[in-house]
Amino acid sequence: MRIFYGVQGTGNGHITRARVMAKELQLAGIEVTFQFTGRPIDKFFDMEVFNGYQIRTGLTFNTHKGQVSYLKTALDAKPLTFLKDIKTLDLSGYDHILTDFEPVTAWAAKRQKKPVLGIGHQYAFNYPIPRAGADPIANQVMKYFAPADIGVGLHWHHFGEMILPPIIETPETPTRIIKNKIIVYLPFEDQAAVINLLAGFTDFEFHLYAPEVVASPYPHITCNPLSRTGFQKDLYDCGGIISNAGFELASEALQLGKKILVKPLHSQMEQISNAAALKELGYGHTMKTMDKAVIEPWLHDNHATHITYPNVAKVLVQWLQDGMPKMDADFVEKVWDGVNVIKLDLSKA
Repeated sequence: MRIFYGVQGTGNGHITRARVMAKELQLAGIEVTFQFTGRPIDKFFDMEVFNGYQIRTGLTFNTHKGQVSYLKTALDAKPLTFLKDIKTLDLSGYDHILTDFEPVTAWAAKRQKKPVLGIGHQYAFNYPIPRAGADPIANQVMKYFAPADIGVGLHWHHFGEMILPPIIETPETPTRIIKNKIIVYLPFEDQAAVINLLAGFTDFEFHLYAPEVVASPYPHITCNPLSRTGFQKDLYDCGGIISNAGFELASEALQLGKKILVKPLHSQMEQISNAAALKELGYGHTMKTMDKAVIEPWLHDNHATHITYPNVAKVLVQWLQDGMPKMDADFVEKVWDGVNVIKLDLSKA
């Protein structure tokens, strides 16, 4: 079996999910060609698991101070390059075409009349899940950005729909938690402003990760470059995370039993909806702006949710090998039977 797998490179969530899928596909002996789009080639890191991969320009969303800018996105788009990439991508030698919200792969497959399997959080929006912040542009982007013939949607809860749990690593539960250690991942925010906002909380130890490192003058705030290994090490024993409302990091935090505070990107329907879902499910806290009045009580809150998710990547790889039979209610229910939700009291950790 040969698979072509397109992965959206804006942010790190899609790539994190693809890393988990790559390991299971390799264990199954399936030959995979990965393609990544949405960021410059020098901005990718820790990509060894993909054993060689293709890079194309694709499409991405531009942000400024924590808000998606549709105008800047449109101005910076390279439509001729995008169309050329679609026309020149040859998918004739592959048995299956997969996309994790990656548009070049999706549209090239459409052009070549090859079925597309979409795997990712965005495909959960084909169902009536918690939504917020929608507008006509956002709705069209979700529908047409990377269309799939079959969409396997992922979410923290099934909401009574044909949705699967997140695709994430399944590490052992941490045996030691440093309650005052907080991971901060706000790559779309002004990092100097984030540092200044956290400066007064000297009883806590903040570990910031960002694409561009800004020096911190405060001993309790450490700034780090993006590193999958370093980030995972800090995430493992921290007490909580402050982040934008991306799906994959929140999934990892829930799997490790970390308390969560998210600040969704403005004008980004997916992130605003993620924040709404976290709040509705009681899995995390939200804030609309970088607000000390929200951060301070959250820092002292000792409640978190620990969710054990099954190895969904392994389930999907086996499903692919079985010929992709229609996912019925029994199939989905069996996967969710492997999910366990526990409310934690961090004061006893």
